[in-house]
Amino acid sequence: MFRRLCRRTAELDEAALALPVLLLVSLALVNLALLGFAAVNAGNAAEYGARMGSVALANQPGEAYSAALTKVNAVRVGSYTVSVSGGGRPGARIEVAVTYRVPNYFGGLASLFGVSTPSQFQGTARAYFRQEGW
Repeated sequence: MFRRLCRRTAELDEAALALPVLLLVSLALVNLALLGFAAVNAGNAAEYGARMGSVALANQPGEAYSAALTKVNAVRVGSYTVSVSGGGRPGARIEVAVTYRVPNYFGGLASLFGVSTPSQFQGTARAYFRQEGW
């Protein structure tokens, strides 16, 4: 009877050590998945906006901005900022930059272990297209 009780407490000790590690790894994976999804979403929006701006007949920067913003707003993970430059004449380069920010849910827990992490992850996706001329 005593051996069975000792074996059960040993199993509880192992679970008590393994569970926090599994939770930390799971939270880190969720953070990385959100960051990756936001990066892909921003890249797609930048490409789409630049392409739509390059084929627009008038107001190319406005069309590029509107198209990128529409694509970004389709799926909201984090926050995004769109900026457009260039365009205006055939052959001019249109650049669309989409900056994304994703909250870092791991930051509060990391500080308990003495690790300093930013409160947000951020990055910028850029796309360039030459304006087509008709």
